[in-house]
Amino acid sequence: MPSDRPLQRRQVLRLATLATGASLFPSACRAINSTVADNKVTAQSASSSPLNPPQISKVVLVYNEDRSAGTRQALDLLQPTGLKGKTVFLKPNYNTGDPAPAATDSQLLETLIQEFQGAQVGEMTIGDRSGMADTRQAMEQKGVFQLGEKYGVKTLVFDEMEAEKWQYISAEGTHWQKGFAFARPILDSEAIVNTCCLKTHQYGGHFTLSLKNSVGMVAKYVPGDSFNYMGDLHSSAHQRLMIAEINQAYKPSLVLLDGVEAFVNGGPASGKKVRSNVILAGVDRVAIDVVAIALLRLLGTTNQVSNGSIWELEQIQRAVELGLGIGQSEQIEFITPDAKSRGIVDQIRPLIT
Repeated sequence: MPSDRPLQRRQVLRLATLATGASLFPSACRAINSTVADNKVTAQSASSSPLNPPQISKVVLVYNEDRSAGTRQALDLLQPTGLKGKTVFLKPNYNTGDPAPAATDSQLLETLIQEFQGAQVGEMTIGDRSGMADTRQAMEQKGVFQLGEKYGVKTLVFDEMEAEKWQYISAEGTHWQKGFAFARPILDSEAIVNTCCLKTHQYGGHFTLSLKNSVGMVAKYVPGDSFNYMGDLHSSAHQRLMIAEINQAYKPSLVLLDGVEAFVNGGPASGKKVRSNVILAGVDRVAIDVVAIALLRLLGTTNQVSNGSIWELEQIQRAVELGLGIGQSEQIEFITPDAKSRGIVDQIRPLIT
């Protein structure tokens, strides 16, 4: 790429953030001040902005074999708003510390950090809770702490947080027995970026994309509280509905899905890996996941992911019911940079209709 390309890209991002940034992140979530033990809020009241489904959702689809180049290209096309000067929480997928698509690619994450710093965002934090690995070890394996030191980005291991760093969310209107505990540092951030992978999930989720990536924002245990929240999730017949319900607690300002490689079966840590060479970007988790499921179907995937209408899959259906995103394929507006990318969109359209 030409040496002056990053400067041009950052100028594009800065212009975009100046347009509407001030209005996107009201302070509702930062008003939650009471201690975790004494207070529960509903998922809707915890969210940083209203969860009103959009009329049209833009989904950027970029064909690129290089994750970093594809990420920059996707940001150029999407022009994400509301980031300049804002505190940004980066939520990767570190279920384990294995190579993508098992976990967020470190080079992709570094590219995001570089782009956000170029766009003059405020303080950045990277944090997660692993499901199948020790979180600190997974983050060490992915070089997260080194990235933090290199770029001045804060890092958080959710498993090591004290009780007051967790916000209890009420079970009201959900399938959770006792509600769930959500990471307060995410709620306290002014912009949340969800970076997820393209893969199936063999342990009941069926697929693990942007909606499922939010499970890492929820505690397994809260210090002083013996209830196993992940045990509640994974033992429930309503697991896929509960996954969607977690997402009421927050609203992302960017979702970036790495589909350069995919697990089309197995998952989340291992499975049949295929190259799909796609990066998706948007702000609507439903739209991103619908397009990602169509990609999995295009590649050849499991019966649970392949059968029936995408809109009737439980994670998607519940997310639509909750107003987390669009409710029909006609509301997706694809943005593509070239003929190869448009060719993939042409193959996807019949699968999402």
